[in-house]
Amino acid sequence: MSQAEAKPRTTGQQEPGRPKPEELVPSRYAVRIGEIEVLIISDGVLPLPTAMLGHNADAADRAVWLDDMFLPRDAFDWALNVVLVRSSGQTILIDAGLGLDPDLNLPRAGQLIKRLEAAGIDLTSVTDVVLTHLHMDHIGGLLVDGVKDQLRADLRIHVAAAEAKFWEAPDFSHVSMPPGFPDALRATAKRFLGEYGSHLKLFDERSEVAPGVVVQRTGGHTPGHSVVRLASGGDRLTFAGDAVFAVGFEHPDWYNGFEHDPEEAARVRIDLLRELAANGEQLVATHLPFPSVGRVAVDGDVFRWVPVFWDY
Repeated sequence: MSQAEAKPRTTGQQEPGRPKPEELVPSRYAVRIGEIEVLIISDGVLPLPTAMLGHNADAADRAVWLDDMFLPRDAFDWALNVVLVRSSGQTILIDAGLGLDPDLNLPRAGQLIKRLEAAGIDLTSVTDVVLTHLHMDHIGGLLVDGVKDQLRADLRIHVAAAEAKFWEAPDFSHVSMPPGFPDALRATAKRFLGEYGSHLKLFDERSEVAPGVVVQRTGGHTPGHSVVRLASGGDRLTFAGDAVFAVGFEHPDWYNGFEHDPEEAARVRIDLLRELAANGEQLVATHLPFPSVGRVAVDGDVFRWVPVFWDY
């Protein structure tokens, strides 16, 4: 991978490893963290109600934020980002996108497998998968028909032990999701654990997956929710999973509808944003606008997201 991966096409001619002609914008973006290669890949977008941005906030306050961001007040598209990392001979997929769930009518997501193929990434080259948590939009790509057959027999899937335990009897009493989502989340997690249980490499608080690639449990969003920290040659990047959403910089205390422990999730978010603002490292997150690479700045009592300038 190189910075050239991020360069958009200006002609309709298709080349190996380039987006297909029907994709008018790039669906992947490459950065380098020291000796670690990082590719952010868009799995698509999820159209969801805006109330899920902060179900403990007044509707009027949500409307002000949406208006300021030039976004519709009823529903908008949440980005869905996945990361591929290469470090010391290992190829590591961080989360796996939504996959295909026709019952939820989310046809604009679930693009990961074809976009890996377009990027020239063979599934057989993936040595490790790191899952920030077991919500279906992070594991569904592994459940697409035919995918498991293409993966290595010795594939290692890293997930927090607390996360696997949680999904044995998940608690949805504090979430605020659209109808159908809790049942779909339960069913997808159960299926995933049944199909991939023998591949799981469980950890308690942190685990080094490869040189400079560490997965660290935060809890909050789910009991085993984790972030992935990359460090090499003085460069650093954190993949925050669902610890940070677009509204979370200005309103870190707003509860996201998918958070199983909203109060703890807000604490995790604030602590992480404070840390990133202090050390200046790069941030990527699942649901920040693609490619989501940026930094965090303190803005009074809250924070400000500073997207990086795209490197062509």
